[in-house]
Amino acid sequence: MNDPVSVPSAKRGDQLVGVDGRRIGAVDAVFADYLLVRTGGLLPVDLYVPRTEITAVEGGGLRVDANRRTAYLAWHRPLKRAPHG
Repeated sequence: MNDPVSVPSAKRGDQLVGVDGRRIGAVDAVFADYLLVRTGGLLPVDLYVPRTEITAVEGGGLRVDANRRTAYLAWHRPLKRAPHG
């Protein structure tokens, strides 16, 4: 896991990519413990991605160590508790 401080520049509109380099979605809102990421496509889904799972990518953007499917399964519902707790 990464320190949430490692993503200080996360902002609305930043692109989130997966471990395979494919786009997962765009940051819609930034909160203290997580980023709200909206997926693309005909039926967009909101993902509640813990900041501890995100790393910055050189040249801008954000990355998680998951692919689209894994990200959906892990984060398509609001977090039950803060990831740092």
